[in-house]
Amino acid sequence: MTRKFIPTSESFAKWRENPEYQVAYDALEEEFTLVRALIKARARAGLTQEQVAQRMGTTQAVIARLEGGRVRPSTRTLERFAKATGTRLKISFEPEMPVHAP
Repeated sequence: MTRKFIPTSESFAKWRENPEYQVAYDALEEEFTLVRALIKARARAGLTQEQVAQRMGTTQAVIARLEGGRVRPSTRTLERFAKATGTRLKISFEPEMPVHAP
């Protein structure tokens, strides 16, 4: 029996057609953004999760959980991650998209 694999991008596009999926996905946008930023900082520094963990005085499993989005890190943890990756933590507040009344 031969299995046909569907590209991830194709599956994602199909899932996004479902309004319930889209609402759930949008609710996680901030977490996805943080995860991408963590992974990008570590990659830019050329470090493994283990190396970042050593620099932070923690374990690789903790870094994996941070990068997996399974925990909501404190500002202090993010500052330690930034220092370990040779980056600077920058937090900003941006205006929300205006909601137009019907």
